[in-house]
This record gives sequence, structure tokens and C-alpha cells, in this order.
Amino acid sequence: MTSDRLRDQVGFILEIDKLKGVVRRTYLVDGSRRENSAEHSWHVAVMAAVLAEHADEPVDAGRVARMLLVHDVVEVDAGDTFVYDPAGSESKAERERAAADRIFGLLPPDQGGALRALWEEFEAGSTPDARFAAALDRMMPVLHNLHTGGRAWRENGVTADMVLARNRRIAEGSRALWEYLRGEIEKAVASGHLAPPRD
Repeated sequence: MTSDRLRDQVGFILEIDKLKGVVRRTYLVDGSRRENSAEHSWHVAVMAAVLAEHADEPVDAGRVARMLLVHDVVEVDAGDTFVYDPAGSESKAERERAAADRIFGLLPPDQGGALRALWEEFEAGSTPDARFAAALDRMMPVLHNLHTGGRAWRENGVTADMVLARNRRIAEGSRALWEYLRGEIEKAVASGHLAPPRD
């Protein structure tokens, strides 16, 4: 029994190594290359530990970090869907649910069920932990763009209204983080790093 359990756990661990090969549109802060989804998950999990005091409701920072460590595991199968791609977004939920079935199903049922529940909670955004996790998940790509001169925004024709519409839900987890980012987004428009709103 124990050997089967360990075999399944190691199998899951090896399977999610593939997340390191899922390349996102955002560039590292130094602009040297695009980040991968595993790096993103690690970065936002650390953000949970550092920024938890800015959550609007009490949150369990360790639980938020665990949620963020598994929130993109489904991208092993589903790939990363660019947030400003309406066509890709149409099938995203279906692709990710099928991926969740397979990937979390690799684990022993108790662990697979627990991690799947964290993923489902993140997706639903119905708890303070999930709302704060989603705020951090949306915040990081904005920070990347702010510190690379809007590189991914400019390469993909993203405008200020698109950034504001996509990210205003950050305020559901932290009004303080959203107010900070709104000010930085305004500066990015003023400096020419982000195209102004479309008419």
C-alpha cells in the first residue's frame, strides 16, 4: 500500500515538472526571456507570504500560497491561455477541467481530492483566501509589464482599458493593491509603455 502511494506521489511530482516548459507571454523583470508557469506559481506563492497584510479580509497566508502553487498545474495539459485572447478564453474552462481530472487524479485520492479542492476554490473565487490569491495572480503580470517598459503589452496590442478591465477584480481581494496598481498603470500610459484606452 505504502509503495503504491509513494509511486503515485512521485508520478505526480514528475508530471508537474512539465509546468516548467509552459511559457507565458510575460517577460522576467530583467527582460531576458519569458517566464514559465512554474516560475509564475512560485513567485505568486511568495507574494502571498509577503503581501498578506494587504488582504481586505483575514486570510491564511500559508493556505493562499498552497492554492497558488497548484492553481496553474492544469496548464501541463491545457497550456497557458493569454488573458487578452478572447478566442482562447472560450475553451479555457473546459480544457482546464479535463486537465484537473487527469493531473490531480494521478495522486492518491485523499491528496488528489485536497489539491483539487484548492484548485476549485481558486477558480470559484468564493472565499477570502481565493479572492486574495486571484488578486496576486493578476497582479504579477502587471508588475512584469510595468518593469519591462510594457513589453508584453506592446507586443500584443494591449491597451489601458483592457488592462483595467482584466485587473479591476484585484480590488475584490485587496483594495490597497489595486489602488497601487491603478496609479502605476496611469504612469505607464503617461510614459508610453501602455497604449491609452481605445475610443
